[in-house]
Amino acid sequence: MKEGKEDMKPEVFKALLRFAYTGLLPETRKEDQDVTCQHLLVAADRYGMRRLKLICEEKLCECINVGSAAIVLALAEQHRCEGLKKACFDFLAAPANLRAVVATEGFQHLSRSCPSLMAEVITMSLGIS
Repeated sequence: MKEGKEDMKPEVFKALLRFAYTGLLPETRKEDQDVTCQHLLVAADRYGMRRLKLICEEKLCECINVGSAAIVLALAEQHRCEGLKKACFDFLAAPANLRAVVATEGFQHLSRSCPSLMAEVITMSLGIS
């Protein structure tokens, strides 16, 4: 998920405005919730909407799985979401989860976009404090 300053998706902008005026998030299908929250977290961080950012962070913590863990970890690092980062590391702490995540395209993206996180992942996987 990569967005520039000018290219926010219309549905994300609409959700951002809805939250600003009503305090409510849009209704989304369960399978779309994690992607929607990823985009909203980026937008909330960009526009200083701290409450929305925290809500998105909480929702993403509930959606971490093998397919999303690496992408969500990169997002957490890039947008300074310590709770989300911890939830990702907690998920990756299970050896079976880590093995499965390493095989994903998201993990390849993580290794390119956040090389400093790779040291943390390796340290965590080896049980080094």
